[in-house]
Amino acid sequence: MREEESFHMPAHAAPLRIGIAGALGRMGRAVAEATEGRAGLALAAAFDRPGTEGQALGQLTLAGLGAALACDVVIDFSTAEASAGLAERAAGAGRPALVIGSTGWGAKEEARLQAAAGRVAIVRSGNFSLGVNVLAGLVEEAARRLGPEDWDIEIFEAHHRRKVDAPSGTALLLGEAAARGRGAPLAETKVTAREGITGPRTAGAIGFSVLRGGGIVGEHQVTFAAEDEILTFSHSARDRRLFARGALAAALWVAARPPGLYDMMDVLGFR
Repeated sequence: MREEESFHMPAHAAPLRIGIAGALGRMGRAVAEATEGRAGLALAAAFDRPGTEGQALGQLTLAGLGAALACDVVIDFSTAEASAGLAERAAGAGRPALVIGSTGWGAKEEARLQAAAGRVAIVRSGNFSLGVNVLAGLVEEAARRLGPEDWDIEIFEAHHRRKVDAPSGTALLLGEAAARGRGAPLAETKVTAREGITGPRTAGAIGFSVLRGGGIVGEHQVTFAAEDEILTFSHSARDRRLFARGALAAALWVAARPPGLYDMMDVLGFR
């Protein structure tokens, strides 16, 4: 079933008013393009950094944050710091619901987001691809069945040269899935760098490696390696529009949800 068929507004309902944060970024523009002409959705407001008010985004003129707070759902692919601030403003106003795809979250921003989710509904995901979220479910199940005494887990990801954080949010999402399958927190098992004389690998470690270059949209690979066999799961993103479509599906889903912090596994009905 296609995403457009799975998440739709009733024919008699008013269009869902969508706001876009980080509207001048690559993903912001992709969401704007995906929203225009989509039945049941209306692009009602867009904003970016202070000082960008008045700039054009398609047929829309960029406004300030206040205009976005009047929307039903705001979709945000900006930065963790900006997303945490948006979540606090939304929580203070009691609206709108949020769909957040920002990455690079630290403990401080995470705590601010968790607090805001007590007042508004928020879907936050490191990746809005249906394929990636199915992949995460497969990785969790594989990690549950393939024990750390025999199977090592390595996660590789590649993105364009402009990406500023590493590992990617998607790589961390896959790492969290593997850690859940193993029953151990990712914070205790994650290895993000190796250099020099590192000694033998620690059993149960979940390793990450990163490539940055060119215009790579997104490549992710999870390898389970034993002494005599290797199992690999992989996903390739070919066009940013797939993430925009997933974010809009999340917006349709979260609009009527009670306050809380959700992810794409909730949106897709996996839990």
